[in-house]
Amino acid sequence: MRAPVCVALFVWLLSDAAARQFTEEEMAAVRQRIKAMFYHAYNSYLDNAFPYDELRPLTCDGQDTWGSFSLTLIDALDTLLVLGNHTEFQRVASLLQDTVDFDIDANASVFETNIRVVGGLLSAHLLAGRGGMELEPGWPCSGPLLRMAEDAARKLLPAFQTPSGMPYGTVNLLTGVSPTETPVTCTAGVGTFILEFATLSRLTGDATFEKAARQALRALWKTRSDIGLVGNHINILSLKWVAQDAGIGAGVDSYFEYLVKGAIMLQDEELLNMFLEYDRAIQNYTRFDDWYLWVQMHRGTVSMPVFQSLEAFWPGLQSLLGNLDSAVRTFQNYYSVWRQFGGLPEFYSIPQGYTVDKREGYPLRPELIESAMYLFRATGDHTYLQLGLDALESIEKITRTPCGYASVKDVRDHALDNRMESFFLAETIKYLYLLFDPAHFLHGGGAEGDGSWEAGGEDGQCVLGAGGFIFNTEAHPLDAAALHCCSQHAAERRALADILLHHTQETQTQGPPPGQSQTQDPPPGQSQTQGPPPGQSQTQGPPPGQSQTQDPPPGLSQPQGPSPGQSQTQDLPPGQSQTQDPPPSQSQTQGPPPSQSESIALKPGEKKTAPALSCPVQPFSARFAVLGQVFTDNT
Repeated sequence: MRAPVCVALFVWLLSDAAARQFTEEEMAAVRQRIKAMFYHAYNSYLDNAFPYDELRPLTCDGQDTWGSFSLTLIDALDTLLVLGNHTEFQRVASLLQDTVDFDIDANASVFETNIRVVGGLLSAHLLAGRGGMELEPGWPCSGPLLRMAEDAARKLLPAFQTPSGMPYGTVNLLTGVSPTETPVTCTAGVGTFILEFATLSRLTGDATFEKAARQALRALWKTRSDIGLVGNHINILSLKWVAQDAGIGAGVDSYFEYLVKGAIMLQDEELLNMFLEYDRAIQNYTRFDDWYLWVQMHRGTVSMPVFQSLEAFWPGLQSLLGNLDSAVRTFQNYYSVWRQFGGLPEFYSIPQGYTVDKREGYPLRPELIESAMYLFRATGDHTYLQLGLDALESIEKITRTPCGYASVKDVRDHALDNRMESFFLAETIKYLYLLFDPAHFLHGGGAEGDGSWEAGGEDGQCVLGAGGFIFNTEAHPLDAAALHCCSQHAAERRALADILLHHTQETQTQGPPPGQSQTQDPPPGQSQTQGPPPGQSQTQGPPPGQSQTQDPPPGLSQPQGPSPGQSQTQDLPPGQSQTQDPPPSQSQTQGPPPSQSESIALKPGEKKTAPALSCPVQPFSARFAVLGQVFTDNT
């Protein structure tokens, strides 16, 4: 069903582009051009649009679009660090802490706020060490940007308080969900939270976020059709599909993306198995000649033979699963459309080989460049560098204005629209830069910053930033090692608490030695909750004259109260009860209601006590991820 002329043109282009090999000097020169593009857009926003959400490049002013967060500044924050500008990264991080307030009477998209605001703040928090910011004790398990991300995410939680656990699409940041809010939302709006919410839960110890994201994913999973597909829009109350078109593009795309990336970041087989089952149905019903069409979710019949620009993420996602042959062929189809117009129209009719009426725009989207970055990383083929250079020149030639870069209203005549979305700085420029910087620290190299890794966690015993970054759907990198670091502290304390609790129960069952009272008072001046004397093992029995029912040392036994200034949920992993840990063999049945959830993120001036056990290096399982590739067989 492909347009033959486009295919022939692209084959010729590939053969011509493949002949060129980029030198290190040429790649460095392209990176400088990309930096210049970023700063023209970034400075135009600061000069003409801040503190509004977005720049209007044709009129040189600003507008609020997604909630009045100074959104472009949040979205661009980690891009500053990616480009190596530590000074501006530090300045903007401090500025955001002083100016951004989420306690406002504003309606916000739950989906967009999560991927742009929560994701952007989490990424900047995890990169704060590399960016030279002053770090709180215990970072990355605490910090001001983490608290901001948590505050923003907590404003979204009321949207998840539905019978199914699927969230509403919009929430008022001050009052919650409006009684008149529509229950219809897109599939991606239900299934695109696990990366950010699990990161929050693993860093802070508050299980609420990850539990909400998982409940939404599992509820959505149960609504798939008999042939294994999901539609485009669903009523979250009745669980009826309102739009029954199944595909991989707009309204669905990031749901599939988060199943794969969530499986990698969290080492989660449940998420991977969900995606693999979906993928079998997608390949069986929607794939035609390396294009992916839209089909009716129950019958599998074609409903829309179109390619949408948002689908261009798919080859990159396939590369993460090791499906390179299919990814390369699909990418070739998509890039033939770019070459035809100098950008990707929102909708492209595959049978007609042309744009679809009223869907001719190109809002500076990143998805094709994103896939080029992944495929270059996977293959080393310099063809993708040539395609990246072509994209850079197209954007410069067609969309540059005196006040930034403008969306393309119509790719046929390159008429411009008065909008520069924040993802242009967060995604498009970032992926373009990373495409031409294979030694960047986000790829596991050490070209940027002072080293290829850094220490973090309590006592600085966690290895962070050494690779394994996972990009959320807004291109905000999340360090999987940080999640392991913070959750491992909780696991170590919990294991030690279980040992001590079990030992205490055993000694109580055996009874006191002859002549010793079980309720004997402690020696004068010694508290009943006092820990063992220096040098004494934390698991050995009590010394003579000391009560058998003495509490274990502070910070180890869950039944004791919190220390001053310390939250009651400290070091509890996702899914853990806030009260008392059950023995390892006992099933967990109790958890805190969302309204009682608290964070363990430290407040300014607070300090954490040193952990009883060390924080090990992240064990990144080869089964799920090796150099960015995911393997599901015995290899």
